[in-house]
Amino acid sequence: MNLSTALITGASNGIGLELARIHASKRGDVVLVARSRDKLESIKQEFETKYGVKAYVLTEDLADPASADRIFAATESLGLSIDVLINNAGFGGHGKFVERDLKAEQAMMQVNMATLTNLTHHYLKGMVARRRGRILNVSSTASFMPGPLQAVYYATKAYVTSFTQAIAEEVREYGVTVTALCPGAVATGFVAAGDLQGVDVWKNAKSAESVARCGYEAMVRGDLVAFNEQKLRIMLDWIVPLLPRKMALKMSRQAMEKAA
Repeated sequence: MNLSTALITGASNGIGLELARIHASKRGDVVLVARSRDKLESIKQEFETKYGVKAYVLTEDLADPASADRIFAATESLGLSIDVLINNAGFGGHGKFVERDLKAEQAMMQVNMATLTNLTHHYLKGMVARRRGRILNVSSTASFMPGPLQAVYYATKAYVTSFTQAIAEEVREYGVTVTALCPGAVATGFVAAGDLQGVDVWKNAKSAESVARCGYEAMVRGDLVAFNEQKLRIMLDWIVPLLPRKMALKMSRQAMEKAA
């Protein structure tokens, strides 16, 4: 891949930070987007010193519907050509939908779906015009089934995986690729932020670095969907679709229940 400037959302920690680090280590410039300016400024200094790249900091709350417009305007004013877009930011939340705070669910939908869509639309136009570009949307294995006790989160990721594949086909003729990264449990701040402590599936969570490397390499290859574990690919592609719906729902709920 001809390295250029990559814009990464949720770049202050977890998978987003590791994806930004991989790109910078390959001597690509980065635009770091997250809410924490202090963290981003520290990362900027690290990358510029260690890798000799240019790092730009954009502090934004992606739950704000206008955030994507501001991000795009900022990169335009800086004269940056974004040829790699990594939509990593996202969050979940545990509990029965009827008992959860509606504003929190709405913010989740905004970050996980709407802002991701808006950023993709903004930057995809330039990629198509230049006939080059890579987009990586960080989705989840949760996108392949309904998720009792994380109903909205699973639904938002289903949108991401579906949206990614559809636009990948639309822009394929222009030399632009769009990839959905669908990891299983990952050891990041996602667990605490989503009130998921005590859920068994996170006991064997993979490292953010390993998941980021899987996703980055898949993006470079232009893969459509990337799983970080082969057993997850087999289960979701070949086993879950054959199960009766009620059985699949029961299994999905059990996976999200907290230990007593």
